[in-house]
Amino acid sequence: MRPSRRRSVLLALVTLASFVAAPVAAQSRTERPPLHGKHWVAVTGKPLGATAGAMIFQQGGNAVDAAAAMLAAVCTMWDTLGCGGETQALIYHPGLKKVIGINALGIAPTGATAEFYLSKGYRFPPDFGPLAMVTPGTPGGLMTMLAEYGTMSLAQVLAPAIQMAEEGYAMEAQLANTIQSNAKQLKEWKYSPAVFLPHLGEAREAPEAGEIFRQPDLAATFRKLVEAEAQALRQRKSRKEAIYAAYRRFYMGDIADEMVRAVQEQGGLLTKADLATWKVEIETPVSTTYRGYEVFKLPFWQQGPVMLQALNLLEQEDLRALGYNSAQYIHTIYQAMNLAYADRDFYYGDPYVPPEEPTTGLLSKDYARARWATRSRDRNDPAVRPGDPYPFQGGTNPFTDLLARWSTTGPRPDSMARLRTPEPPDDAAFLDAFTKGTTSIQAADKNGWLVSITPSGGWVPAVIAGRTGIGLSQRAQAFNTQPEDGPFNVIAPGKRPRVTLTPTIALKDGEPWMAFSVQGGDTQDQDLLQFFLSMVEFGQTVQQAAEHPGFHSYQMRSSFGAHEARPGRLQLNERIPVWVREDLRRRGYQLDFATHTSGPITAIWIDRKHRSLWGAASNFGEDYGIAW
Repeated sequence: MRPSRRRSVLLALVTLASFVAAPVAAQSRTERPPLHGKHWVAVTGKPLGATAGAMIFQQGGNAVDAAAAMLAAVCTMWDTLGCGGETQALIYHPGLKKVIGINALGIAPTGATAEFYLSKGYRFPPDFGPLAMVTPGTPGGLMTMLAEYGTMSLAQVLAPAIQMAEEGYAMEAQLANTIQSNAKQLKEWKYSPAVFLPHLGEAREAPEAGEIFRQPDLAATFRKLVEAEAQALRQRKSRKEAIYAAYRRFYMGDIADEMVRAVQEQGGLLTKADLATWKVEIETPVSTTYRGYEVFKLPFWQQGPVMLQALNLLEQEDLRALGYNSAQYIHTIYQAMNLAYADRDFYYGDPYVPPEEPTTGLLSKDYARARWATRSRDRNDPAVRPGDPYPFQGGTNPFTDLLARWSTTGPRPDSMARLRTPEPPDDAAFLDAFTKGTTSIQAADKNGWLVSITPSGGWVPAVIAGRTGIGLSQRAQAFNTQPEDGPFNVIAPGKRPRVTLTPTIALKDGEPWMAFSVQGGDTQDQDLLQFFLSMVEFGQTVQQAAEHPGFHSYQMRSSFGAHEARPGRLQLNERIPVWVREDLRRRGYQLDFATHTSGPITAIWIDRKHRSLWGAASNFGEDYGIAW
């Protein structure tokens, strides 16, 4: 070999070695500093949202109180969610020494049958409008968490949001521009322009960045809740009973009346019975173990168990030996995600409504071993299919006929010719749909409370429910109308759609280790899986892992729009070296690149050695935290 050639090869090897070693060696090289707190940490999607949590902490509230205040604040800020959306939460209870799940996802309303949507030519419920709604869940989730596990009154935790809605707050550019780009659609609904378009008829109808944004109707709704609580307290009800009095006013009283009236006026299906019979479920989470860590997710009505399944698969590999973000590492993680997401697309759905999901089999370590043996070791497999977990829980699969016909890209077009499927999006719209935003909330305190929340729904453009100021969820679009698209997630009245929202808590040696979640759609558990592995396998700090140069698969079906999949599509970080890129192309991947690929992760890590808290918010978006 010529000396010049030898030097080039040596340089390439040194560069590769430095790239692989960088996550361990360069602990301080992050774009944002980590947060350090002794008493508490509050992290969420917007700086003002984190400030609301800090205000409650400074008044003596615990992490649940602070998380509730942040939730109300980010809803008021329309941080890719509104107050009529849905809330998913995990809470570590230090007294009980257990993780508790909060399921505040709405249900399909009366009349929202598969036959109804099929009669209108829909293969999937529409993306937006009154026919995209499920019942509001976030207000109920907030009040349930606060009543059961908080210490403060509803009036206290809603105070920052009431001030923001009543007096107004200075709107940030991201939301202002989102409203402007959706102005045409917002004008299709009777009550939305009054909330979002203060300059109706002008060249720019949306607020400008920095403009004071007021929502008097939403403030009035919040005040009605506080009034109901105060009246109950005057009747000598307990703090908990008084909060539930406010809950009843929202779902059974005058607020409910106005929501139902306005939804039906605009062509929706919501009834008072839908609101009155819906309730928040306090759940036992599902979990798995990975190299001494226990990772908790909410049950199979959301996609969180995808990460648990992927960890069961990857536990069989020596990931450190593969090298961080080497071609073989990326390929291995990608194939694990393919297998797990294929199961999600077929088997996940509302466990409170038949058919019953095969949850024991899906989380079985034996099932993971059998699945991992089928993986493609060297090339991407674009035809990955769901497995059969039923034998691993002593059962027989009732959907073998559907499973045999399953394809990642969906049923044959001729079988869907009579239905109105959204046009396949262009490339930018496809990527946007896959990563549709939400927000995330993490809170922790010195007494051991740890909270992780991923609320969403009711994002702009939202239908406003009359004079309530409440923006309605669009989550019905995650349903399908036919078993061929997944037998467990067919829309029906009273049923929850399978959602992408996925809070996470991990324990180590039975003690809380970290709370973490991320916004985005079908990429959420991809981001969280890589974040977790960056810390556990490669020794990164929580902030460094939050900024990891991640990668994204689009081989699963999107939960939005046309529910499209693009097998073999792989988004890489721009920092991935050229030789890794070429290796991946040889393995059958089609590559695209982005500067920031971690996803907007938020996290709080418990530093047991120093009895302190570390907070992190990635460099992806506007997520922000405060600590003390």
